[in-house]
Amino acid sequence: MPTYDYRCCNCQERFEIFISYEDYGKKDVACPACHSENVQRRIGKIRLAKSEDRRIEDMVDPSQLDGLEDDPKALGRLMRKMGAELGEDAGPEFDEVVSRLEKGQSPEDIERELPDIGEGVNNTGDGMD
Repeated sequence: MPTYDYRCCNCQERFEIFISYEDYGKKDVACPACHSENVQRRIGKIRLAKSEDRRIEDMVDPSQLDGLEDDPKALGRLMRKMGAELGEDAGPEFDEVVSRLEKGQSPEDIERELPDIGEGVNNTGDGMD
């Protein structure tokens, strides 16, 4: 059965309820906290499916790339944004590098201090040797 989100207009309680497709719109919904039927359905976020390439294209304006090699903080912000947009956990090494960049540490210094970072990643980037 699908889950539907509601908010009680009396006590402001937010709750979800399971209702079959057949019963939706026919069955009365009441707040579990105050038992009021004065409730309003909440509509959740809507996600649009985009290819990974399209998400990256939409996220990075080529003009934003100018000067990144001289600005580790901007590079870190861009990497953080790209990692979030891709929606996958890139692992603790990625987070460590991005955090250091966001603090202003140069990529060269990071590479010197973390020489083993990136080991075990082959040319496809899937982490499988």
